[in-house]
Amino acid sequence: MKYLKYIIGFFAILVIGFFILGLIKPELSYECEIMVDKPLAESWAVSQDEEKLSDWLSGFQKVEHVSGTPGTVGAVSDVHFMTDGQEMTIRETITGIVPNQSISMSFTSDFMNMDYKLAMTPVDGKTKISSSTTTKGNGMVSKSMMALMGSSIKAQEDTNLSNLKSTIEKNSKSYIPVQN
Repeated sequence: MKYLKYIIGFFAILVIGFFILGLIKPELSYECEIMVDKPLAESWAVSQDEEKLSDWLSGFQKVEHVSGTPGTVGAVSDVHFMTDGQEMTIRETITGIVPNQSISMSFTSDFMNMDYKLAMTPVDGKTKISSSTTTKGNGMVSKSMMALMGSSIKAQEDTNLSNLKSTIEKNSKSYIPVQN
C-alpha cells in the first residue's frame, strides 16, 4: 500500500508539472531561414502555386476556399492535411500580402492558433526566404503539449522550407506571361 501511495504521488507530480509547463510557456515563437538559388519572382510564384503545395508541405491534401478572393487579404480557406493516417483541417486567413515580398496568415484549428509570415528578399540573383511563427495552444493540454513539442514543430518548419527550396530550384514551369 505504501508503494501505491508513492506511485500515485509520482504520477500526480508529473501531471501537475505538465500543466505548469503550459502555464509557464503558453506560446511558442520561432524563425527559420533558407537561401534559394532562383530569382525572387520565380521563388514567389512557386511558393504561391497551389499545384505545388504538396511538393513542399508535408501531408498536404487540398485547399478549399471558403470566402474572399483567393490570394488576397481577408481570403479564408480550409487547408487539409493527412498526418499519421488522420485528416486534419486548418482554417487559414490571409492577414497581409505584399506580392513578391511577404504573406502573413493566421491559422486556427481545434488544437492551436498560429500567426505565420513568409518573407522573401532578393540577394544577388538568389532569394532569401524566411518565416516567423507564433503559435499558442487552445486549452491547457494543448498549451502544455506545445511547450513540450517546440523543437519538433520548429524542425517541421525547417523541413518545409528545405522542401520549398528544392521545389523552387527544380521548377520548370514558367510563371512569366508570354508577350507578343
